[in-house]
Amino acid sequence: MSTAPQPISGREFRVSQQFFFDAAHTLQRDIEREGSLRVHGHTYYAEVTVSGPRDPASGMVVDLGLVRLQVAQVREQLDHRMLDEVPDLGPATLENLCAFIWRGLEPRLPGLSQVRVWRDSAGDGCTLGRV
Repeated sequence: MSTAPQPISGREFRVSQQFFFDAAHTLQRDIEREGSLRVHGHTYYAEVTVSGPRDPASGMVVDLGLVRLQVAQVREQLDHRMLDEVPDLGPATLENLCAFIWRGLEPRLPGLSQVRVWRDSAGDGCTLGRV
């Protein structure tokens, strides 16, 4: 029988889950305009983070099975989609993708503290977190 973990004062646990989705879109912009206006696609990577104290009984901040279940529901709305047609997304920017994922998870994942979306192929990314 194991004993309860010792508390760690002044620290916060951050538990993360990564996922990816493939999607197409167009984008209205002034720089790199021609390529952005054409339908094109990316493999997007995302990471969601839940922060807080660990439960003394389970030893977990959150059950990662729950996180994966909730992430799968949001991922389904984005994977192999034309992002221009996803309701409530807006223009398919990294910022809007972060906000969309946040809005989809926050009601179901108490302690959600950060959403990060990036594209390895372009080397760019965006992070949305609590202030």
